[in-house]
Amino acid sequence: MTILFRLAMLILFCWSFVAMAQQPEIETTQAKMVPITDEFILDGVIEAINQATLSAEVSGRIEAIHFDVDDIVKQGEVLVRIRDNEYRARLEQSKATLSEAATVFDNAEREFNRIDGLYKDKVVSKAQYDQASATLESSRARVKSAQASVRQEQIHLDNTIIRAPYSGVVVARHVKPGELTSIGQPIMSGYALGKLRVNVDAPQSIINKIRHYRKTRVILLDHETGITADQLTIFPVADSESHAFRIRIDLPAQNKQLFPGMLVKAAFVTDQVERLLIPLQSLVRRSEITAVYVIDAAKQIQMRQVRTGITEGDQIEIVAGLDSGEQVAIDPVQAGIRLKAMWARQ
Repeated sequence: MTILFRLAMLILFCWSFVAMAQQPEIETTQAKMVPITDEFILDGVIEAINQATLSAEVSGRIEAIHFDVDDIVKQGEVLVRIRDNEYRARLEQSKATLSEAATVFDNAEREFNRIDGLYKDKVVSKAQYDQASATLESSRARVKSAQASVRQEQIHLDNTIIRAPYSGVVVARHVKPGELTSIGQPIMSGYALGKLRVNVDAPQSIINKIRHYRKTRVILLDHETGITADQLTIFPVADSESHAFRIRIDLPAQNKQLFPGMLVKAAFVTDQVERLLIPLQSLVRRSEITAVYVIDAAKQIQMRQVRTGITEGDQIEIVAGLDSGEQVAIDPVQAGIRLKAMWARQ
């Protein structure tokens, strides 16, 4: 009986060995020291780089409004028209005055040329020559004045049409059709699309580190979308009350749904250090215990408790419980099953 029992145990051991040999190896990864950056996160508010409120440069009644709040406009498009009857009449009057002045000048020029020839022939007196010259200069001055008046009235007429200074979106309309406007009255407000920046107030305790690295990224509140900054502008003086430094972060042109006034996070690089990282999926959490499965050179599996730090993408920092170079099971479920099987055989 003893011989038969030993033979059965030997067969069982051999079968277990063969079964273990046929099982696929556990996929592992090496815990590595990886250089990463430390960041200091602050709140920021988005604002438009190009934003303006257009005002009336002439007085008059609003004849037409072609755009309203939330409308997209292109550069040069007509936003508002002011009734221009009075300005057209003034322009026509100025043109008539210019035509009259030009006629007077032509006559004065011909008369001066005649008197000039006679004066050279000593037919007319010096007083007559001076009179003709003064009349010519006076008529020339009236022509210039009339030309300036025409230009001025043309500008007034052109200002009855208010155009978009750049492509953008309308955020406020300050007048209604039929309303009487005055010079300087706000007409419409808007901002340029795609040209946005973030305003951040940074405490003086970290401003030197921010100046040193000058690297930041903007994080939207969904905590999934990050935008690398185009340019960083740090104001050279601090606010006298809060003692914070204003920082402007220019955002690259993008298609994300970003609008002025939105709240975002700005992550500023403050240090560059090395951290021990492993894949986030290698962690196993049981109750209050966080652990990993370590595979040694002899393919032995050991469950080891660890203490974690920051998360960097799909990697997590191991602060204690693991050394650089050790192999960790990528799939903790598979490693746990294999470890239980080993315990059962023992």
